[in-house]
Amino acid sequence: MPEYKAPLRDIQFVMNELLGSEQHYAALEGAEDATPDMVNAIIQEGAKFCEQVLSPLNQVGDREGCTWSEDGVKTPTGFREAYQQYVEGGWPSMTSDPEYGGQGLPGSVGLVMSEMVGTANWSWGMYPGLSHGAMNTIEAHGTEEQKQTYLTKLISGEWTGTMCLTEPHCGSDLGTLRTKAEPNSDGTYSITGTKIFISAGEHDMADNIVHIVLARLPGAPEGTKGISLFIVPKCLPNEDGSAGERNAVSCGSIEHKMGIHGNATCVMNFDGARGWLIGPENKGLNCMFTFMNTARIGTAIQGLGAAELGFQGSLAYAKERLAMRSLSGPKNPDGPADPIIVHPDVRRMLLTQKSVAEGARALIYLAAQQADIVTRGKTEEERKAADAMLGFLTPIAKAFLTEIGYESANLGMQVFGGHGFISEWGMEQNVRDARIGMIYEGTTGIQALDLLGRKILMSQGEALKQFTKLVHVFCKENADNEQLKEFIEPLQQINKEWGEITMKLGMSAMKNREEVGAAAVDYLMYSGYAVFAYLWARTAKVALDTMADGTSEEAFYNAKVQTARFYFKRLLPRTRTHVETMFAGADTLLDLPEEHFAF
Repeated sequence: MPEYKAPLRDIQFVMNELLGSEQHYAALEGAEDATPDMVNAIIQEGAKFCEQVLSPLNQVGDREGCTWSEDGVKTPTGFREAYQQYVEGGWPSMTSDPEYGGQGLPGSVGLVMSEMVGTANWSWGMYPGLSHGAMNTIEAHGTEEQKQTYLTKLISGEWTGTMCLTEPHCGSDLGTLRTKAEPNSDGTYSITGTKIFISAGEHDMADNIVHIVLARLPGAPEGTKGISLFIVPKCLPNEDGSAGERNAVSCGSIEHKMGIHGNATCVMNFDGARGWLIGPENKGLNCMFTFMNTARIGTAIQGLGAAELGFQGSLAYAKERLAMRSLSGPKNPDGPADPIIVHPDVRRMLLTQKSVAEGARALIYLAAQQADIVTRGKTEEERKAADAMLGFLTPIAKAFLTEIGYESANLGMQVFGGHGFISEWGMEQNVRDARIGMIYEGTTGIQALDLLGRKILMSQGEALKQFTKLVHVFCKENADNEQLKEFIEPLQQINKEWGEITMKLGMSAMKNREEVGAAAVDYLMYSGYAVFAYLWARTAKVALDTMADGTSEEAFYNAKVQTARFYFKRLLPRTRTHVETMFAGADTLLDLPEEHFAF
């Protein structure tokens, strides 16, 4: 397994040089403590924890997995102890409200920690990761009493959280869920039903687990308009705030999975469990979107992590593995063969991983800054604009990054050749762990429908216009920069085309709504490559400007320009295929009669 090393130099580049984090934090309400020195110290300490504690447990978790018994779920060796170190380090409270025990730092700082945790050990990271969603939901929609009871414990890390949506008969179609919530005379509710695929639903790492559960009240409207949201703790809180008697909620079993073995994916049974309504009746899905959007950005990190971990492993291997000679003559004349990094095809794979990981980092950090502004912006106007931008970027980040992150993980295996298929190297685990990213928190297809159908077409293209205007301004400002011409010209072209194909799809959808579903995934992938083009062009500008001013890190910045060039020449042309296929028409998918899908 590769020894994870936090890419601190690139993290600093994206935060400070590409996205101007110091100016960003200065423009936020209540972010005075987020000074460059403070943020850098936090990231440095977080990197040590991830490298020294979490990374060594990654293969342990994969090998041992979780074990179920009627008494509960036992996590792999070292997981519980690592979590206690995490809590003692104050990491769960970093970005939460100081009024409830948090440190009050912007969410984008915490997201850097989430990246490092997730790349070092995705299975372990899911335990505290789910807690952040529960915190955000209770903070946004809970009563003061609920915040004092549950939010304080989640922020301290003493308790963890989950989201309980999916049921055996319904996956993403939550309108058909059957879990019931019967009101009790004391203002609580009795929750009855079964939830499946509940990550971190049961474990031995914390004293209590706070489940955020979707259920129906008696007489509620059918479909998604009749869903309410409830807090259902594993153990009922005592008056002193400690975990008390066991609630009527239990883990019926855990799933045997392709990957993420170290995280317990649970079947949770609620047998008249005591719960508390959070938010208004029948508005549970609206409240749950607070949790789901948090989880979708978190899942986008999995795409970044898969690419980064695959790149780190395959780069080290490619430098050491000797095989064949370079086509242009020996590069290691004193050895029996050349290191495989000299071969063009290996370079193709490594540069794909590198451009994906670094592009993904830029996209996720950009989205995180928008989330900061939504919660801490100084004016309603800037908060509203940031919310629209975040809504546009979220499905792209979640779906596009998990798709190309999985591709990069596979390339990591390929660089190793036959050794990549062997467990000890860790590359096949990375592939298995990454595969779920395209499925949970809304599949790629569902994210694509959200982007094209709801975010863009239903807004008459306003969400897209906000981003393409940003790109247009950047291109206009740099139109006369000869060094950037190779990036600006194709970026201008794709930015213009983006609007044109959106309008064309909108016209097609007016005639046949199936055209939206038929084109959506290709449209989302096209959008992802377009967003990356903007970010890589900006990266190239920062690098070129820095080198022009003089720097002792010439190699670092030159690598940025070279990687940007690779992206524009080798990956951006994939948009041509997506344009062709998104206009192939719904009939190519729907004309074949169902009975002809025979074998």
